[in-house]
Amino acid sequence: MRNFILDEMLHDLGVDMPTNKTSSADGIEWNLTDFYESLDDPNIERDLNKALKRADDFAEKYRGKIEELKLTPSEFKEAMDEYENIYELMAKIGSFAVLSYSVDTQDPDRGALYAKAQEKSSEVKNKLIFFQLEWQSLDDENADKYMESDELDKYSSLIRHWRRYTPYMLSEREEQLVESLQNTAKKAFVRLFDETIGDIEVPIEIEGEEKKMVLDQALSLLFENDRDVRKKAKEGVTKALKDKNKLLTFIFNNIVLNHDTISEFRDYPHPMTPRNLDNRVDKDTVDALMEACINNVEMVHKFYEIKKDLLGYDKLYDYDRYNPLPGAPSEITFEESKKKVLNAFERFSPQMREVAEKFFDNSWIDAQLKPGKRGGAFSASTVPSVHPYILLNFTDKPRDAMTMAHELGHGIHQYLARKQGYLQQSTPLTTAEMASVFGEMLLFDKMLEEEDPETKLALIGNKLQSDFATVFRQVVMTRFELSLHEARKEKGELKPQQICELWLEANEKEFGESVELTDDYGWWWSYVLHFVHYPFYCYAYAFGELLVLALYGLYKEQGQEFVPKYIELLSRGGSEDPKDLLAEIGVDITDPEFWQKGLSVLWEHLDTMENLLKETE
Repeated sequence: MRNFILDEMLHDLGVDMPTNKTSSADGIEWNLTDFYESLDDPNIERDLNKALKRADDFAEKYRGKIEELKLTPSEFKEAMDEYENIYELMAKIGSFAVLSYSVDTQDPDRGALYAKAQEKSSEVKNKLIFFQLEWQSLDDENADKYMESDELDKYSSLIRHWRRYTPYMLSEREEQLVESLQNTAKKAFVRLFDETIGDIEVPIEIEGEEKKMVLDQALSLLFENDRDVRKKAKEGVTKALKDKNKLLTFIFNNIVLNHDTISEFRDYPHPMTPRNLDNRVDKDTVDALMEACINNVEMVHKFYEIKKDLLGYDKLYDYDRYNPLPGAPSEITFEESKKKVLNAFERFSPQMREVAEKFFDNSWIDAQLKPGKRGGAFSASTVPSVHPYILLNFTDKPRDAMTMAHELGHGIHQYLARKQGYLQQSTPLTTAEMASVFGEMLLFDKMLEEEDPETKLALIGNKLQSDFATVFRQVVMTRFELSLHEARKEKGELKPQQICELWLEANEKEFGESVELTDDYGWWWSYVLHFVHYPFYCYAYAFGELLVLALYGLYKEQGQEFVPKYIELLSRGGSEDPKDLLAEIGVDITDPEFWQKGLSVLWEHLDTMENLLKETE
């Protein structure tokens, strides 16, 4: 069961972290005592034992009951309630362990709890797997009787979705074996990757003095105005990645092999099938999304040609992509960002501001910079009996305000959806970005109203750049990932240089001749955690961004009439398939033209940028 809605796109961009390791967010750390008092809290062990005991009792009470049709719909509902409660109890422990580990990946005690939570979670899942397998093996006629009963109305969409996995399920013993072995396979490689990346130090010379930075600090220098600093950052990051590349290549090869081996045993027709099933979306819809992005990639080329002229460069290199446009604000504090975000949310809906304030007032945010802390940003839904938590790495850069709005959008979505219960609070990834990107749009629009034409030009340009990273770049990464799986299957274990070539080939399709990718950039696949943590996650960002552009267009058309419908949409969480939920507010994601509508908005923004450019000349 997927527990966390993680947003790590900005990790790939290089989350801003300053060279002095401090920011206005010093001391902004979360308080996890709503879970447990400490790593040594005896209630952790108590709850672990309680969850295991309840799983044993559940198996004793319900094994064989579904396949033998010995449960009434009312009794099936009782079983689902208990099944959900057991999973939530384990997720409470797992959430505490993951969040504790995220702020200090180098602490062995936190790592040990994280590993223990994963192992015990697998043990509980193995005790309960029979229940889902029995339901999936039930014939359609009897399954329909359950799904259509009023007593099971709460879970009807979920149990209907479970049956989509039926063709790919293994026997109970095989499922237990797969789950158990992941603790020494994929889950082990994920942890090894995190600790390896967290341990990287990048040597960079700044103003004649060599500094050693964590990887995200070095990546943040790509957003500096000084081209020489950006180039040195690129060179330092490349050297650091190459130094670790033997291990990182080994990790990537085994992650891909693990995914493909399990896919082969399950008879998945395509490497992306398990992700598409989890996302409740079919391959044709995903293919249409990616094809639409490819057909519109010319706007990326056009944007970078404009940017090259604005910066006065003869040529843009990969390390120039995120150079801020002239006129953009250079710094913003945590408190200033908080004020701007809350005001933007309140203008849309006072309820949104009210929920967002809870994160600040109750220490549900960790934003300070700290060695060993996980890079990037995310909002963890955790469990309905607690609340979401947000991790930021706040560096006083303007884009940190956008990241704050993004993650608070996630947090509000997750907070409102808690009433759906643990099993259905989280949306598929296809709609997970629905509130986060919407939050960015609310902040962006308010900022535009307050600025002069020159600053507006910079803001729109930087926003477009971010949008391209969310749409086109994520499609590029998905296509790279597909090529990685194809090459691994055809050629066996891949050498680092082979993966570098696949990475450059995929990225060249996004930038064309507008940006020259250096050989150094070929190594930069190796720190992108999505490929390790969440295979084929990336296209969901493009899906979510274009979906939000459509929703925001509806808001502009309908005004305040749209607001309660949107809040209700968020509160529904993952209780229905995305296409059914979105159809209720007039969005048809099965329409092939849907994606072009979102992309047309980006074209309009590019036109606006060009018009502002003429105004400011």
